[in-house]
Amino acid sequence: MQELSGQRALITGGTSGIGRATAEALAREGAAVLIRVARGDGTIINITTVASEVGMAGLSAYGASKAALALLTKAWAAEYGPRGVRVNAVSPGPTRTAGAEAMGEGFAAIISTIPLGRAADPREIAEAILFLASGRASYVNGALIHVDGGRLAV
Repeated sequence: MQELSGQRALITGGTSGIGRATAEALAREGAAVLIRVARGDGTIINITTVASEVGMAGLSAYGASKAALALLTKAWAAEYGPRGVRVNAVSPGPTRTAGAEAMGEGFAAIISTIPLGRAADPREIAEAILFLASGRASYVNGALIHVDGGRLAV
């Protein structure tokens, strides 16, 4: 049975990495992957980053923009919740994507700070997004879920 049959999903950056893995996971579960926002009885799932909560050299603008998105998630949860739209965010840690691999030794240094000792596969991030999109998360609104291998725990 497809858990998200009849549901719609908006994916930005859905051509590679986490966005692509998420689009594939949602489609596998029956969701129609769309390029427009649901007007009601839907869900918005923003993607932030661990860099929005931990200062990292060279990532100031990126981290600041994602921190703003985390706060926007909470504001939208309050604003759109009464209309039946849940708004949450997933905050991935280091994830093996083409962009991350281009960081070379810098990426390896970041991975060394992860308690699980490895980077995430994009499909692992997509599974958290899939959970938030599903009915299993029907009472989750305004949450920021860290999928970071324990990075923020230490």
